Amino acid sequence: MALKITDACINCDVCEPVCPNEAISQGVEIYEIDPDLCTECVGHFDKPQCQLVCPVACIPLDPDHVETREQLQAKFERLIAGVTPK
Repeated sequence: MALKITDACINCDVCEPVCPNEAISQGVEIYEIDPDLCTECVGHFDKPQCQLVCPVACIPLDPDHVETREQLQAKFERLIAGVTPK
């Protein structure tokens, strides 16, 4: 499952630089996570780094993008191979 940033985001800028897949970017009002790039840090770290650094805990799992650990691992492998997401 990808992660998402809720409207509780305070735009503190700490999540974007820790994302190993560059899935986080500044949106119109708050930061956003691209579900095609988010692997919940599978393949890189044991835990999602954005969740660990977020001071307001506004980065939950995204129920609209449900993925198993195996699917996240496959996405990670596609990303490091340079395969463009759908």
